[in-house]
Amino acid sequence: MEANAITSPERTASASAAAGNRLDHSLVRSLAWNAAGDWISQLLSWGSFVVVMRLLTPADFGITAMAGILMPYLYMMTALGIQRTVVALPELNEAQLAQLNTVNLLFGVGAFTVGLFVAKPFASFFHTPRLAPVFMTSCLALIPYGLHGVPAGVLAKQLRFRSLSLFGMVSAAASAIATLTMALLGFGYWALVLGNLLGSFVMSASILIARPCRLAWPRMSEIGSVLKFSGRVLVSNAAWNSYQRLDNFTAGKVLGQAALGLYNAAWGLAFVPVEKIATLVLTVIPSYLAVVQKDPASLRRYLRVLSEAVALATFPATVGLALVAPELVPLAFGSKWLGMIAPLEVLCFYAGFRSVVALLSKVLTAVGEVRYVMWNDLAALVILPIAFYLGSYRGVAGIAWGWVVAYPLVAIPLFHKTFRTIDMKVSEYLRAVRPALEGTVAMVIAVELVKSSLAPVRSFVARLILEVFVGAAVYLGVMRLRHRHRLGVFFQTAKRAWSRKMQPQLGGSQAGSNTARTATAN
Repeated sequence: MEANAITSPERTASASAAAGNRLDHSLVRSLAWNAAGDWISQLLSWGSFVVVMRLLTPADFGITAMAGILMPYLYMMTALGIQRTVVALPELNEAQLAQLNTVNLLFGVGAFTVGLFVAKPFASFFHTPRLAPVFMTSCLALIPYGLHGVPAGVLAKQLRFRSLSLFGMVSAAASAIATLTMALLGFGYWALVLGNLLGSFVMSASILIARPCRLAWPRMSEIGSVLKFSGRVLVSNAAWNSYQRLDNFTAGKVLGQAALGLYNAAWGLAFVPVEKIATLVLTVIPSYLAVVQKDPASLRRYLRVLSEAVALATFPATVGLALVAPELVPLAFGSKWLGMIAPLEVLCFYAGFRSVVALLSKVLTAVGEVRYVMWNDLAALVILPIAFYLGSYRGVAGIAWGWVVAYPLVAIPLFHKTFRTIDMKVSEYLRAVRPALEGTVAMVIAVELVKSSLAPVRSFVARLILEVFVGAAVYLGVMRLRHRHRLGVFFQTAKRAWSRKMQPQLGGSQAGSNTARTATAN
């Protein structure tokens, strides 16, 4: 009897550790699939983007950016936060999913109808008549989007990220190829509009084929509490998208269409490293955080390790892009885009910081603190637009500075709440991001020294090559000399996770067992 009493806790602890290890391996494999699919598609997207920027004008990009100001709200009206809710709530059954699917579709049709009605007043507000048909055409994507929200949430909940990454790769490639083809044929800004629309349709069709979901008439007695949770997610998303778009709104309304085109292009380029590195993590991690939502130790470990990994990748990429912007922009895009250099330099620093802050709201949502995230986003909706408007007096660079000055006021409360919720010490977090900070600071110093010594050299190509080489060499040198052990741990973990065959049973909790089976199937 005593032997059983002693060994039973040991077996439970061993099973729990095994479950945690396999969950970690599943996470790394999901990240690897996301990265592989995303980077393959990005090879096409980057090439297409450079060519399209040479074929089109800042005004062409400006009109599509104007259409993009209102589109996120219509997408939110369609989604209602349901996809994130499906991932966060583990107890939803097929009947509830079918009812939520109907709600998504009805709101997708409703959002499309709203878009048709507001298109002309929206275009009149910006004094751009051509905006109305552009906006109406973009709204066509809302209906299939309303159909794929619940299936996409189920796929993410089942950890089927290999499938989702493949769908993303196919849709991005289709969009890039279509955009480039139409730009070469002289479609102008319609190349951007129709290329994005095609990508949306391909993504929706792929998800619906992989995970069909039936429709059922909604009954509030069954999905009322689910919609309440998703409502808070919706308010948070609405506030987040508002302050994310109000810089574009300010640039377009105060400074004009061409200035908006410059600012929007700078934003897109600044966030290339973040979108292709941090977003890989942000797409995958909510599903895994939902599995360990009642385990503070696991939550701390995920936040610590993922913050370190994201910082190691995004800090040198974003800051390095800011350092070489004066040489890169005229060389890659031509002299007509010189006005984007100043906002690009500023936005790159903000992008690096936001890449690690974005993890905090994922952790809070996973543990049920979605109400706090909602109020934090609403506070940002008050703070940031003021900064954008004041910054607009300094042009597009001033609007970019609005992010750098005001965003810490939004981020600090998130750090405080997250650390308190999962019992994490500030020193523990700082140790995680210290390697990236040290390497990035050394890189900045080295590149600035190279810039000063190359002042007489007029060749953009020579300056760019040397600056990139020195910056990369210094950053990697710091990592090798001071943090070689940490890099080794990351590489070994990734190697083991990719080569290890997943077992069909985890042992331990039912949630862990379901996770392992799904990861194996995927």
